[in-house]
Amino acid sequence: MIKKGGTYVVMGLLNTDSIAYATGKMIEDLGGKVIYTVQNERMKRVFFDRGCSDLPQEIKDEMDIRYCDVTIENEVRNLFDGIDSLDGVVHSIGFANPKTCLGDKVYTNAFEDIKQGFHISCASLATVAEFAQQKMNKGGSVVTLSFASQLAFPYYNWMGVNKAALEALVRALAREYGREHVRVNAVSAGPLATKAAKSIPHFAHLARTWKKISPLPWDVINDKQEVANTVVFMLGEYSKKITGQTIYVDGGASAVGGELLKHEKPFKTMPAKKKKAAQERLERMRALQKSHQQ
Repeated sequence: MIKKGGTYVVMGLLNTDSIAYATGKMIEDLGGKVIYTVQNERMKRVFFDRGCSDLPQEIKDEMDIRYCDVTIENEVRNLFDGIDSLDGVVHSIGFANPKTCLGDKVYTNAFEDIKQGFHISCASLATVAEFAQQKMNKGGSVVTLSFASQLAFPYYNWMGVNKAALEALVRALAREYGREHVRVNAVSAGPLATKAAKSIPHFAHLARTWKKISPLPWDVINDKQEVANTVVFMLGEYSKKITGQTIYVDGGASAVGGELLKHEKPFKTMPAKKKKAAQERLERMRALQKSHQQ
């Protein structure tokens, strides 16, 4: 699990709906110290200070929030230079101009936007890992966030390309930093209704698609906590022999082909008969364990 008193940097905080916030809160609940990063003061003011009315001001004041634009090497270097010892980093960062890199057509001649999206969403992980691992004196973990890069979804376009590149980069960095006992992994989440997701054209279509292809029920609002649970697991000691991997937390959508048939769709609630059978199995197991102890 998370090291009590250990230091973790969670990059990409926007508001309380973000995966970054859910992950950081869980780290703190488990006894870790969290340093959050926001791109700049304006982003913090607009999305966090004004956009998080649900969070009491005293809690906001207690949070260690620092500024870091991951496309500026000196800002990344300075961020980690200000930390004595580090146990893990969460890279929850991605951007592609929705007007040019997302939408109806893949092709665009907005090459500067393509390069910017690649830099922020993919290449920045290499910059972060380089300076972060220098502060991981006893090894550590770097975890980034991905999305279904093995498939092409409508409207996602260049961000899908960036996520595929990101997962390839995870493997390359895992190979390089393994000698430092630093692990690098990705968590590929199902669609989540975060502030960042709102910039994806027709996000509602993607959410509806998941209802048709996910063997387990998928909640685009509340399942960000399930994603955070896995990110925290990948940061902690129980995953210290896992590196270079993409772990899917998507309700199983990545593992099946085509839409679910009518009889395969998840129950909204567990049927009473199933609950009774599960309870009976549990009682039999308890009885068996008791007989072995005697």
